[in-house]
Amino acid sequence: MTHDHIAALRAEVRGPVLLPGEDGWDDERSGFNTAVRHRPDAVVGARGADDVRAAVAFARARGLPVAVLGTGHGPSVAADHGVLITTRRMTALSVDPVTRTARLGAGVRMERVAAEAAPHGLAPLGGSAPFAGAVGYLLGGGLPVLGRTYGWGADRIRAIDVVTPDATARHITAESDPDLFWALRGARDNFGVVTGVECELIPLARLFGGGLFFDGGDPARARELLTAWQRWTETVPEEMNTSVAMVRLPDAPGLPEPVRGRYVVHIRIATPLEAAEGERLVAPLRALGPRLIDTLADLPWTRAGSIHGDPPTPMAWNGDTALLDGLAEAEAGAIVELGGPGAPVPSIVEIRLMGGALSRPGPVPSAVGHRSARYILTVLSRLGNGDAQAVAAAHRALIDALAPRTTGRFLTFMGFGENAAPDRVRTAYEPEDLARLARLKARFDPRDTFRLNHHIEPATGGTG
Repeated sequence: MTHDHIAALRAEVRGPVLLPGEDGWDDERSGFNTAVRHRPDAVVGARGADDVRAAVAFARARGLPVAVLGTGHGPSVAADHGVLITTRRMTALSVDPVTRTARLGAGVRMERVAAEAAPHGLAPLGGSAPFAGAVGYLLGGGLPVLGRTYGWGADRIRAIDVVTPDATARHITAESDPDLFWALRGARDNFGVVTGVECELIPLARLFGGGLFFDGGDPARARELLTAWQRWTETVPEEMNTSVAMVRLPDAPGLPEPVRGRYVVHIRIATPLEAAEGERLVAPLRALGPRLIDTLADLPWTRAGSIHGDPPTPMAWNGDTALLDGLAEAEAGAIVELGGPGAPVPSIVEIRLMGGALSRPGPVPSAVGHRSARYILTVLSRLGNGDAQAVAAAHRALIDALAPRTTGRFLTFMGFGENAAPDRVRTAYEPEDLARLARLKARFDPRDTFRLNHHIEPATGGTG
């Protein structure tokens, strides 16, 4: 790569092309997870598909790998070389209330889709962090707040605009290119840079939801609450969406005084049912004892993000995940022991109820796997002061303890580094789907240009 090459690329694209040390370099290569620091040879801040196409062609001609960065909520590996394409400037968004669809660029955040769909009584199938990028979320599977009721976000994608590894801009659907359409919905940027999607919206204006916060500082009480929640989940219809989290909240002025600085067991609730029916269903949870805070209420869909209360501020963290075929008292005890109030490393541990519509195939098949899982566990810890190895060891101990129940892992919640290595990525897919993805990778990306990601390794000895 010479300065003349960079000058030619700059003349071809509308967005910035930055080299290490230039003004704006640090901001352009940064994402939500500040523990992942990309150090590519160049960054292209794409303003549209033509910029992406030029950047991919530039990298391809020089044998360089390509990485993609949106909001940076689900990083896998740091791009230590190659060309990094950022998509945050691609913010076109339109909502069609007649067809109940939204067309959104790769830089659009889900909270904006929700805001623009709301006046029409419509909503996207957004997740717990509405400030995350919508396209990356959907292509990773898209686990919605109301997933048990409406299914996976990836199943609502109708069309995808993508620049493939041969630097060709394509508009694909299930009919025009069923193989690529199948692979992108679940394997994301292994097959190119998605510049936009068209997705279905659902008729939804409100929901009943919020949280029940219990004191969980005593491990025995935390285990009691976790076991009671699990038993309750066996009784609820698929209209009820719920998770339980164990977390020590900071002693911060922005938090309500009853929970500030305390270790809590936080039961999250979300249902499109009417408030009266929601109240009836959660009555057994309220009977578990005194609550520090009870925020259950009828909410507009645009406030669904308040249910989980995921922090919107960039931070350094790592995490891991396991999809479980069940959860009994023995597993609850191990989870509290290894991830609860007395755990060696402070962590946020969440267990989310799966099943319902999440267990059923979508109208068009996708690579999103392990739909039979009954629960998904996620563990996350902030990083600082050189504690990455201790965090990794603590997370591994928890995940290993659940191995007999584990059916696989969920791509979006894997964390980065060793947690996102190819051998771990393989666990996100059913064996037959992984084999198909490897064949398609060899067909669409034989040079393995897109490998700085949750990497699918190309098959050898055949394609298609």
